[in-house]
Amino acid sequence: MRMWSRQNFLPMENKRPASGNVEFREPFPVSGEWSLEEIRMHRKAIVFDMDGVLFDTERLLQDSWITVARKHGLSGMEEIFPRCIGLNANDSRQLVMAAYGPDFDYQGFRGEASEHFWKYIEEKGLPIKPGVEELLQWLEYEGWSVGLASSTRRESVMEHLKRAGIGHYFSVVVTGDMVEHSKPRPDIYLLACEMLGADPRKTFAVEDSPNGVRSAHAAGMSCLTVPDMIAPDREIKELSTEIFRDLTQVLAYLQGQQYA
Repeated sequence: MRMWSRQNFLPMENKRPASGNVEFREPFPVSGEWSLEEIRMHRKAIVFDMDGVLFDTERLLQDSWITVARKHGLSGMEEIFPRCIGLNANDSRQLVMAAYGPDFDYQGFRGEASEHFWKYIEEKGLPIKPGVEELLQWLEYEGWSVGLASSTRRESVMEHLKRAGIGHYFSVVVTGDMVEHSKPRPDIYLLACEMLGADPRKTFAVEDSPNGVRSAHAAGMSCLTVPDMIAPDREIKELSTEIFRDLTQVLAYLQGQQYA
Protein backbone atom coordinates (compact mmCIF):
# COMPACT_ATOMS: atom_id res chain seq x y z
CA MET A 1 0.00 0.00 0.00
CA ARG A 2 1.22 3.51 -0.71
CA MET A 3 2.41 5.74 2.10
CA TRP A 4 0.56 9.03 2.44
CA SER A 5 1.72 12.43 3.63
CA ARG A 6 -0.37 13.75 6.53
CA GLN A 7 0.41 17.31 5.47
CA ASN A 8 -1.34 17.20 2.13
CA PHE A 9 -2.68 13.63 1.77
CA LEU A 10 -0.96 13.14 -1.55
CA PRO A 11 1.13 10.04 -2.23
CA MET A 12 4.55 10.81 -0.82
CA GLU A 13 6.21 10.19 -4.17
CA ASN A 14 4.06 13.03 -5.59
CA LYS A 15 5.12 15.69 -3.07
CA ARG A 16 6.45 18.97 -4.45
CA PRO A 17 10.08 18.66 -5.54
CA ALA A 18 12.67 21.08 -4.22
CA SER A 19 13.20 22.54 -7.68
CA GLY A 20 12.37 22.03 -11.30
CA ASN A 21 9.53 22.90 -13.64
CA VAL A 22 7.11 20.22 -12.54
CA GLU A 23 3.36 20.77 -12.62
CA PHE A 24 1.97 20.26 -9.13
CA ARG A 25 -1.59 19.95 -7.87
CA GLU A 26 -2.58 21.99 -4.86
CA PRO A 27 -2.65 19.87 -1.71
CA PHE A 28 -5.86 18.33 -0.47
CA PRO A 29 -7.49 19.49 2.77
CA VAL A 30 -5.59 18.81 5.98
CA SER A 31 -8.56 17.96 8.18
CA GLY A 32 -8.86 14.42 9.50
CA GLU A 33 -12.43 13.99 8.25
CA TRP A 34 -13.30 15.18 4.78
CA SER A 35 -16.71 16.51 3.89
CA LEU A 36 -18.52 15.06 0.88
CA GLU A 37 -17.99 18.38 -0.89
CA GLU A 38 -14.24 18.02 -0.41
CA ILE A 39 -14.24 14.48 -1.73
CA ARG A 40 -16.17 15.57 -4.83
CA MET A 41 -14.04 18.68 -5.32
CA HIS A 42 -10.74 16.84 -5.16
CA ARG A 43 -11.84 13.89 -7.26
CA LYS A 44 -10.45 11.11 -5.18
CA ALA A 45 -11.60 7.63 -6.09
CA ILE A 46 -14.73 5.59 -6.62
CA VAL A 47 -15.33 1.82 -6.63
CA PHE A 48 -18.37 0.20 -8.25
CA ASP A 49 -20.15 -3.05 -7.57
CA MET A 50 -21.14 -4.80 -10.80
CA ASP A 51 -24.29 -6.96 -10.69
CA GLY A 52 -27.30 -4.79 -9.93
CA VAL A 53 -25.29 -1.56 -10.33
CA LEU A 54 -23.73 -1.61 -13.81
CA PHE A 55 -25.74 -4.51 -15.21
CA ASP A 56 -29.33 -5.58 -14.59
CA THR A 57 -28.17 -9.14 -13.98
CA GLU A 58 -29.35 -9.92 -10.45
CA ARG A 59 -32.92 -10.51 -11.58
CA LEU A 60 -31.63 -12.74 -14.35
CA LEU A 61 -29.49 -14.66 -11.86
CA GLN A 62 -32.45 -15.04 -9.54
CA ASP A 63 -34.62 -16.35 -12.37
CA SER A 64 -31.90 -18.86 -13.30
CA TRP A 65 -31.52 -20.15 -9.75
CA ILE A 66 -35.27 -20.46 -9.16
CA THR A 67 -35.88 -22.13 -12.54
CA VAL A 68 -33.27 -24.81 -11.88
CA ALA A 69 -34.41 -25.28 -8.27
CA ARG A 70 -38.00 -25.86 -9.34
CA LYS A 71 -36.86 -28.25 -12.06
CA HIS A 72 -35.28 -30.42 -9.35
CA GLY A 73 -38.12 -30.03 -6.84
CA LEU A 74 -36.21 -27.73 -4.48
CA SER A 75 -38.33 -25.34 -2.45
CA GLY A 76 -37.31 -22.10 -0.74
CA MET A 77 -34.93 -20.71 -3.37
CA GLU A 78 -37.02 -17.52 -3.50
CA GLU A 79 -35.92 -16.83 0.08
CA ILE A 80 -32.36 -18.17 -0.23
CA PHE A 81 -31.22 -16.28 -3.34
CA PRO A 82 -31.64 -12.73 -1.93
CA ARG A 83 -29.38 -13.72 0.97
CA CYS A 84 -26.68 -14.70 -1.55
CA ILE A 85 -26.65 -11.33 -3.30
CA GLY A 86 -23.22 -9.78 -2.83
CA LEU A 87 -21.57 -13.01 -1.63
CA ASN A 88 -18.75 -14.72 -3.47
CA ALA A 89 -18.96 -18.34 -4.64
CA ASN A 90 -17.49 -19.78 -1.44
CA ASP A 91 -19.83 -17.92 0.91
CA SER A 92 -22.84 -18.60 -1.35
CA ARG A 93 -22.02 -22.30 -1.34
CA GLN A 94 -21.93 -22.40 2.44
CA LEU A 95 -25.29 -20.66 2.68
CA VAL A 96 -26.98 -22.95 0.15
CA MET A 97 -25.45 -26.10 1.63
CA ALA A 98 -26.72 -25.09 5.06
CA ALA A 99 -30.23 -24.88 3.58
CA TYR A 100 -30.23 -28.11 1.53
CA GLY A 101 -27.83 -30.32 3.42
CA PRO A 102 -24.27 -31.64 3.02
CA ASP A 103 -25.21 -34.02 0.18
CA PHE A 104 -26.57 -31.25 -2.05
CA ASP A 105 -24.78 -31.07 -5.42
CA TYR A 106 -24.02 -27.36 -5.27
CA GLN A 107 -21.53 -27.38 -8.14
CA GLY A 108 -23.98 -29.18 -10.39
CA PHE A 109 -26.74 -26.75 -9.42
CA ARG A 110 -24.59 -23.68 -10.08
CA GLY A 111 -23.41 -25.12 -13.38
CA GLU A 112 -26.96 -25.66 -14.60
CA ALA A 113 -28.06 -22.21 -13.39
CA SER A 114 -25.05 -20.70 -15.17
CA GLU A 115 -26.05 -22.37 -18.44
CA HIS A 116 -29.53 -20.88 -18.10
CA PHE A 117 -28.04 -17.44 -17.38
CA TRP A 118 -25.61 -17.40 -20.30
CA LYS A 119 -28.21 -18.75 -22.72
CA TYR A 120 -30.29 -15.64 -22.00
CA ILE A 121 -27.25 -13.36 -22.46
CA GLU A 122 -26.39 -14.97 -25.79
CA GLU A 123 -29.94 -14.67 -27.08
CA LYS A 124 -30.94 -11.25 -25.74
CA GLY A 125 -27.73 -9.50 -24.77
CA LEU A 126 -26.32 -8.18 -21.51
CA PRO A 127 -28.79 -5.80 -19.82
CA ILE A 128 -26.97 -2.57 -18.92
CA LYS A 129 -28.30 -0.18 -16.30
CA PRO A 130 -29.36 3.34 -17.40
CA GLY A 131 -26.69 6.02 -17.04
CA VAL A 132 -23.67 3.69 -16.87
CA GLU A 133 -21.82 5.02 -19.91
CA GLU A 134 -22.52 8.67 -19.10
CA LEU A 135 -21.27 8.33 -15.53
CA LEU A 136 -18.10 6.44 -16.47
CA GLN A 137 -17.31 8.89 -19.27
CA TRP A 138 -17.64 11.84 -16.87
CA LEU A 139 -15.45 10.19 -14.24
CA GLU A 140 -12.77 9.51 -16.85
CA TYR A 141 -12.93 13.08 -18.17
CA GLU A 142 -12.65 14.52 -14.66
CA GLY A 143 -9.67 12.35 -13.77
CA TRP A 144 -11.21 10.11 -11.11
CA SER A 145 -9.57 6.83 -10.14
CA VAL A 146 -12.19 4.16 -10.87
CA GLY A 147 -12.28 0.61 -9.59
CA LEU A 148 -14.63 -2.37 -9.62
CA ALA A 149 -15.27 -4.70 -6.65
CA SER A 150 -17.56 -7.59 -7.55
CA SER A 151 -18.20 -10.82 -5.68
CA THR A 152 -18.62 -12.56 -9.04
CA ARG A 153 -15.82 -14.79 -10.42
CA ARG A 154 -13.17 -12.93 -12.42
CA GLU A 155 -13.86 -14.87 -15.61
CA SER A 156 -17.50 -13.76 -15.62
CA VAL A 157 -16.69 -10.18 -14.60
CA MET A 158 -14.19 -9.71 -17.41
CA GLU A 159 -16.61 -11.25 -19.91
CA HIS A 160 -19.36 -8.84 -18.81
CA LEU A 161 -17.06 -5.82 -19.10
CA LYS A 162 -15.89 -6.98 -22.54
CA ARG A 163 -19.43 -7.47 -23.83
CA ALA A 164 -20.49 -4.05 -22.56
CA GLY A 165 -17.34 -2.35 -23.90
CA ILE A 166 -16.65 -0.55 -20.61
CA GLY A 167 -13.64 -2.41 -19.25
CA HIS A 168 -11.24 0.39 -20.14
CA TYR A 169 -12.86 2.71 -17.60
CA PHE A 170 -11.63 0.62 -14.66
CA SER A 171 -7.99 0.79 -13.62
CA VAL A 172 -8.58 -1.84 -10.93
CA VAL A 173 -10.88 -4.90 -11.02
CA VAL A 174 -11.21 -6.97 -7.85
CA THR A 175 -13.36 -10.11 -7.96
CA GLY A 176 -14.79 -12.58 -5.49
CA ASP A 177 -12.16 -15.22 -6.16
CA MET A 178 -9.42 -12.79 -5.12
CA VAL A 179 -10.55 -12.71 -1.47
CA GLU A 180 -11.37 -15.49 0.97
CA HIS A 181 -14.52 -13.78 2.21
CA SER A 182 -16.47 -11.30 0.15
CA LYS A 183 -19.27 -8.95 1.12
CA PRO A 184 -20.54 -8.12 3.74
CA ARG A 185 -16.96 -8.28 5.02
CA PRO A 186 -14.80 -5.32 3.95
CA ASP A 187 -11.97 -7.36 2.37
CA ILE A 188 -12.90 -6.82 -1.27
CA TYR A 189 -13.28 -3.04 -0.92
CA LEU A 190 -10.12 -2.69 1.15
CA LEU A 191 -8.19 -4.57 -1.54
CA ALA A 192 -9.70 -2.40 -4.30
CA CYS A 193 -8.71 0.79 -2.46
CA GLU A 194 -5.22 -0.55 -1.80
CA MET A 195 -4.76 -1.36 -5.49
CA LEU A 196 -6.05 2.11 -6.43
CA GLY A 197 -3.70 3.75 -3.91
CA ALA A 198 -6.72 5.41 -2.28
CA ASP A 199 -7.73 5.94 1.34
CA PRO A 200 -11.09 4.15 1.85
CA ARG A 201 -12.27 7.01 4.08
CA LYS A 202 -11.99 9.35 1.12
CA THR A 203 -13.39 6.99 -1.51
CA PHE A 204 -16.94 6.43 -2.72
CA ALA A 205 -18.49 3.00 -3.20
CA VAL A 206 -21.53 2.50 -5.44
CA GLU A 207 -23.68 -0.40 -4.25
CA ASP A 208 -27.16 -1.86 -4.60
CA SER A 209 -27.43 -4.73 -2.11
CA PRO A 210 -27.50 -4.78 1.70
CA ASN A 211 -24.41 -7.02 1.83
CA GLY A 212 -22.58 -4.62 -0.46
CA VAL A 213 -23.53 -1.58 1.59
CA ARG A 214 -22.41 -3.32 4.78
CA SER A 215 -19.10 -4.21 3.14
CA ALA A 216 -18.39 -0.67 1.93
CA HIS A 217 -19.36 0.82 5.30
CA ALA A 218 -17.15 -1.69 7.16
CA ALA A 219 -14.27 -0.61 4.91
CA GLY A 220 -14.82 2.99 5.99
CA MET A 221 -16.07 4.21 2.60
CA SER A 222 -18.86 6.63 1.71
CA CYS A 223 -21.53 4.44 0.12
CA LEU A 224 -23.77 5.74 -2.64
CA THR A 225 -26.63 3.26 -2.71
CA VAL A 226 -28.74 2.55 -5.80
CA PRO A 227 -31.18 -0.16 -4.64
CA ASP A 228 -31.98 -2.88 -7.13
CA MET A 229 -33.91 -5.94 -5.95
CA ILE A 230 -33.98 -5.27 -2.22
CA ALA A 231 -35.48 -2.06 -0.85
CA PRO A 232 -33.28 -0.45 1.81
CA ASP A 233 -34.44 -0.92 5.38
CA ARG A 234 -33.57 1.30 8.32
CA GLU A 235 -30.12 -0.28 8.73
CA ILE A 236 -29.13 0.24 5.09
CA LYS A 237 -30.44 3.80 5.08
CA GLU A 238 -28.27 4.58 8.09
CA LEU A 239 -25.19 2.96 6.56
CA SER A 240 -25.63 4.73 3.21
CA THR A 241 -24.21 8.18 2.56
CA GLU A 242 -27.00 8.81 0.05
CA ILE A 243 -29.66 6.73 -1.69
CA PHE A 244 -30.48 7.22 -5.37
CA ARG A 245 -33.02 6.03 -7.91
CA ASP A 246 -30.45 5.35 -10.63
CA LEU A 247 -26.95 6.21 -11.84
CA THR A 248 -28.09 9.41 -13.52
CA GLN A 249 -28.81 10.74 -10.04
CA VAL A 250 -25.39 9.56 -8.87
CA LEU A 251 -23.80 11.54 -11.71
CA ALA A 252 -25.72 14.68 -10.78
CA TYR A 253 -24.72 14.23 -7.13
CA LEU A 254 -21.03 13.88 -7.93
CA GLN A 255 -21.25 16.95 -10.15
CA GLY A 256 -22.69 18.88 -7.23
CA GLN A 257 -26.03 19.35 -8.95
CA GLN A 258 -29.56 18.97 -7.66
CA TYR A 259 -31.27 15.72 -8.59
CA ALA A 260 -34.94 14.82 -8.53
